[in-house]
Amino acid sequence: MGKIFAKGSDIMKKLVLLLVIVGAINWGLVGFFQYDLVAAIFGGQAAVASRVIFAIVGLAGLYAISFLFRDNRDKVATGHSH
Repeated sequence: MGKIFAKGSDIMKKLVLLLVIVGAINWGLVGFFQYDLVAAIFGGQAAVASRVIFAIVGLAGLYAISFLFRDNRDKVATGHSH
C-alpha cells in the first residue's frame, strides 16, 4: 500500500510542477510581450474557463510551496539521501 501511495504522490508532484511551469510561462509571456496565452486560448481573462485555469494554477503554486520543506522530510523518513 505504501508504494501505491508513494506513486500517487509522485504523480501529484509532477502534475503540480507542470501547472506551476504553465503559470510561469504564462507570466513570462505577459511580462515580456503583454500576451496572456491562457486568456487567449480560453476566451479572455474574464471568461469562466480562464478563471478556472488561473485558480487551478494558483492552487498548484500554493501546494508547491510545501515542496521546499517536504523533500527533506521524505529523505530523512526513508533514510535516502542524494
